[in-house]
Amino acid sequence: MPLSAECTESMSSLPTQGPDDAPARLAHGPVMLDVAGYRLSDVERERLRDPLVGGVILFARNFSDSEQLCALTAEIRAAREPQLIIAVDHEGGRVQRFRSDGFTRLPAMGTIGALWALDHMAALDAARCAGFVLASELLAHGIDLSFTPVLDLDYGVSSVIGDRAFHRDPAVVASLAGALCAGMADAGMGCVGKHFPGHGFIEADSHVDLPVDPRNFDAVWDEDIAPYRHRLGRQLSGVMPAHVRFENIDPHPAGFSSFWLGDVLRGRLGFKGAIFSDDLTMEGATVVGDIVARARAAHQAGCDMVLVCNRPDLAEYLLDRWAPEVSTESRARIAGLQARRRIEDPFALELSERYRAARATVTGLLDAAATDG
Repeated sequence: MPLSAECTESMSSLPTQGPDDAPARLAHGPVMLDVAGYRLSDVERERLRDPLVGGVILFARNFSDSEQLCALTAEIRAAREPQLIIAVDHEGGRVQRFRSDGFTRLPAMGTIGALWALDHMAALDAARCAGFVLASELLAHGIDLSFTPVLDLDYGVSSVIGDRAFHRDPAVVASLAGALCAGMADAGMGCVGKHFPGHGFIEADSHVDLPVDPRNFDAVWDEDIAPYRHRLGRQLSGVMPAHVRFENIDPHPAGFSSFWLGDVLRGRLGFKGAIFSDDLTMEGATVVGDIVARARAAHQAGCDMVLVCNRPDLAEYLLDRWAPEVSTESRARIAGLQARRRIEDPFALELSERYRAARATVTGLLDAAATDG
């Protein structure tokens, strides 16, 4: 896939590649890791050439401005052939990694859910516009995928979900998330629903604890899983399970459970896309064992790709000690996540009437929310 003109220009400032710097020709591996800063270090460049690596997740620390981000994604793409999947958590609201210089501030999805009560069609239009703007701006900077939408229900108790959720009603969540995904698809990007089967019912935050949900299966199926049973389930390119243990259903946290990922997600729901673990360095994952045990358990449960974030030491340890068997089908699901199109230049978006109109809708919603607040 062609890089943007700006990304191509940025690559010209990189050191000339000799034979040892040629892209490593390797199939996508099952590990997605992160990098420390604005450019790749020599150690990171070598790590990305490890056969177990299949993708890179970016954070706010990886962004200073549009040109720098293009240069970074170009460096990452130059490391491998086929190119590594580049992803980011870019939902809107408090979970938006890039917020300036080529990026529009996006509303929290709960803001769009609040609009639903006033005007269903306006809310659907706002969701689709938000998806189109979100994906267009990421694609223009060389990024393949955002881990969005959040499909958790807003029960009003979760300390980590909150206004990241669209709504309490699963039918409304499915409709608005479907519109967001349609906007992303229009731009050329897939979408990843999270956190299956649901993270909204309990207060605890899996970043710092292991949340335990006491409900029975029928309650979770009827409520939290309902958005995945909607036609939205066929729109999703990927799903990310929660580090939540449903104590009366299965002893393992969902992201390490063959019941949730195999029997329910693949079996009953017939999901065909990629399954990502949530970050294996989160506290909710530590109950499984060390980083190798976590990766092994997630992979055996059905995850195609495991995430190891903010701990390069653990990433290195995992790459040195894990030797999974990766199926052809799993590699194909990962490869299918690459963006379907590229945008020539981040600032060429301004020439697109559709992009300008979608951005106006999104910023108008933010302005209205600020006025109401």
